[in-house]
Amino acid sequence: MGGTGGVGVVILAAGAGTRMNSERPKVLHELAGAPLLHHAMRAAAALAPERMVVVTGVGAAQVEKSARAFDPEVVTVHQAEQKGTAHAVLQARDLLGDHDGDVIVLFGDTPFVAPETLERMLEARASADVVVLGFETANPEARYGRLVTEGDRLDRIVEWKDADAATRAIRLCNSGVLCAEGTFLFDLLREVGNANASGEYYLTDVIGLARARGMTARVVRCDESETLGINSRSELLAAESAFQARARAIALDDGVSMPAPETVIFAYDTVVGRDATVEPHVVFGPGVTVESEARIRAFSHLEGCHVSRGATVGPFARLRPGAELAEEVHVGNFVEIKAARIDEGAKVNHLSYIGDAEVGERANIGAGTITCNYDGVFKHRTVIGKGAFIGSDTMLVAPVRIGDGAMTASGSVITRDVAPGALAVARARQDDKPGFATKFFDKLRALKAAKTKA
Repeated sequence: MGGTGGVGVVILAAGAGTRMNSERPKVLHELAGAPLLHHAMRAAAALAPERMVVVTGVGAAQVEKSARAFDPEVVTVHQAEQKGTAHAVLQARDLLGDHDGDVIVLFGDTPFVAPETLERMLEARASADVVVLGFETANPEARYGRLVTEGDRLDRIVEWKDADAATRAIRLCNSGVLCAEGTFLFDLLREVGNANASGEYYLTDVIGLARARGMTARVVRCDESETLGINSRSELLAAESAFQARARAIALDDGVSMPAPETVIFAYDTVVGRDATVEPHVVFGPGVTVESEARIRAFSHLEGCHVSRGATVGPFARLRPGAELAEEVHVGNFVEIKAARIDEGAKVNHLSYIGDAEVGERANIGAGTITCNYDGVFKHRTVIGKGAFIGSDTMLVAPVRIGDGAMTASGSVITRDVAPGALAVARARQDDKPGFATKFFDKLRALKAAKTKA
């Protein structure tokens, strides 16, 4: 019964999220370093959909901007009035109403639905006209819609507000995620009414409408944890805790060493290789890959970077977006790397900032080195050659190039290119004045004493 075309996806992201008590739309609150909306979009993207539609409402401009940041090809439609989930999906009718492939409806505040679960729903469409994602709740008082079944068939969905005691006793609940052929789904949605306790147009009513036409509906089941919706900051905190616990367990199972895993914070897309070590209190922002046998030492922060095999980072280091560390690189304490490539075996061990730069193989960057990359308007690049030795407290005023095997003297301010193998000294000559310090401080102490007596 599956559609002949590709997959279409509708993600509902129109709600205000009043329980968040925030000016920010609910779907833009972050979980594991990414907006809730991006988690839903990421699951959908794994299906390689022909078209993804995000339905916006409250804070539409912000939600659209965020959606396009994840996928520039995404299409957004605006639900001016929030009249229920069926009404929200109907906003995508002009974009997907003639889609003869399957359409999956997701929710922007439900971040844990797995791509594998969505694949199972698509597979189930081979034997049903409509497929709903359901779960067994551990809480009989949970205010979810109940799935009323006949054998392995789904008969109808009853919202909690409209359910009698016998229906509320059913433990099989509705996640809200639904799959059907596009033209059929939008045909059913046009028939949905709002004669219910909330006066809203429920997406769930399409099941009863389909069954009235003699069509079939099925339930695909998943774990309740996958269907967790976020409606408040306390629920967001619980979701973050659940995500981190799962991410840490996966990392340990994958062969990552973590002496204190409960202190490590992962992002939604963190990748850490087998036999890597992550020490306590490391924070991963989005976009980090750490290869096997690398070591991330304590209290380091990484975002948008790549750390190759055998490299060491930290403690107290910061890798910003665009940092690329080759094999066996050493980045030490209180070092910041941004938009820079550090080649194999190079060392940046102490108190340095390397930004918009290239550091060659086996180069040694002395303590206190700074690449002065920004002139107030433009960013400029620093290139440091293979085997170069940068003396401590060197200022490299970009754009500048240090040749292979070259040196800079400690305390230098380098404003011109340095030839390969050369030594650059760029500092004032030291001038000693014998006895000056003693005379100077004696004079100051006398002035202080005079003021005290006065």
